Amino acid sequence: MFRRQKSLASERKKELFSQGATRFILRNDMRNFHFLSRLVLSAGPLKPTPAVKHSKKIYFEIEILDAQTKKQICILDKVTQSSTIHDVKQKLHKTCPKWYPSRVGVQLECGGPFLKDHITIQSIAASSIVTLYVTDLGQQVSWTTVFLAEYTGPLLIYLLFYLRISCIYDGKESARRLRHPVVHLACFCHCIHYIRYLLETLFVHKVSAGQTTLKNLIMICAFYWGFTSWIAYYINHPLYTPPSFGNRQITVSAINFLMCEAGNHFINVMLSHPNHTGNNACFPSPNYNPFTWMFFLVSCPNYTYEIGSWISFTVMTQTLPVGIFTLLMSIQMSLWAQKKHKIYLRKFNSYIHRKSAMIPFIL
Repeated sequence: MFRRQKSLASERKKELFSQGATRFILRNDMRNFHFLSRLVLSAGPLKPTPAVKHSKKIYFEIEILDAQTKKQICILDKVTQSSTIHDVKQKLHKTCPKWYPSRVGVQLECGGPFLKDHITIQSIAASSIVTLYVTDLGQQVSWTTVFLAEYTGPLLIYLLFYLRISCIYDGKESARRLRHPVVHLACFCHCIHYIRYLLETLFVHKVSAGQTTLKNLIMICAFYWGFTSWIAYYINHPLYTPPSFGNRQITVSAINFLMCEAGNHFINVMLSHPNHTGNNACFPSPNYNPFTWMFFLVSCPNYTYEIGSWISFTVMTQTLPVGIFTLLMSIQMSLWAQKKHKIYLRKFNSYIHRKSAMIPFIL
C-alpha cells in the first residue's frame, strides 16, 4: 500500500515537471518570435537593387599624315578615349610595319612640338576625328647611353694626352722636359670630375626612359670630346707654362675645385631622392649638410657648383681652351637654370620669390 502511494507521487511530480518545461520552452519561443518581428519591422521596407549603368564608350577616328609630304598614311578607327600616343604608335606600326614606334615623332600640328607618349587622345581631341602628323626621327638611343658616351670619352681622351704618346707629341721633347706638378694635379681633377659623372649616372640620377636621336648623340659627343682633346693637348704639352702665381694659385684653385665637386655631388643626391614626406613635388630644402645651404640663395645650386668647378680648373691650369669651354658651359647652364627657375616660380612662388636662378644676387 505504501509503495503504491509512493509510485503515484513520483508520477505526479514527473507530470508537473514536464508541464513546466513545456511552458518554459513555449515562453522562450514567444520571446524569440517577438524579437525577430521587431527586428524585421525596424529594418523598414526592402529597397530594390539599383540598376547598373553601363557607361557608353567613346571612340575616335585618327587620321595619320606624313609631316613632310602632308600625304595620308592611314586612318585608325575605334581608338578609345583612354588610349595614349604610345598606343597610337603601336596601332600605326601594326597597320604600317615600316613605322617603328621608337622612331616615330607625333605632332598635333605640322611644325609643332612632339607629343609625349603618356598624353591621352581625349586630352587633345576637339572632335571625334583627330588629325596627327608623324615624322621618322631616325635611329634612337637611350639617354643613359648618351650620358655614358658623353662622359666616358673625355675621361679616356684626356688620359691618352696625359701619357704623351708619340703620335701626339714629339718623343724627344717629351723625354727632355719634366712635367710640372700642376699637370698631374689637373689630370687627377679632370678624372675625378668625369668619374663622378659616370657613377652618378649609374647609381644616383633617375635617367628618363625616353630616347633621343643618334644625330643628337653624335653632336653631344663631338662637343665634349673635341673640347677635351683641345684642353688636354695644351695642359699636357711639353712646352706647357705653369700658372703665373705659382703654388698659391694652384693650391687655392684645387681646394675650391674639390669643394665644388663635393657640393655638386651632394646636391645631385638630394635632388634624386624624395624628401622626408615622400613627395617629389616640393621645392628641395637644405638639411644638416653645409653644401646644401646653397638652396637658401639659388634655386639650381648644382649648376652653381658645376660652374665653380670649371672656373677653378681654369684658374688652376691657366689655359685658354679651358676658359673658352667654361664660358660656353656657363652660358648653357644659365639658360637651363633660368628655365628651371621659372618652373619653380610657377609651382612654389612662396618659397623662392627671393632666390636667384644660378648666381646668388646676380642671375
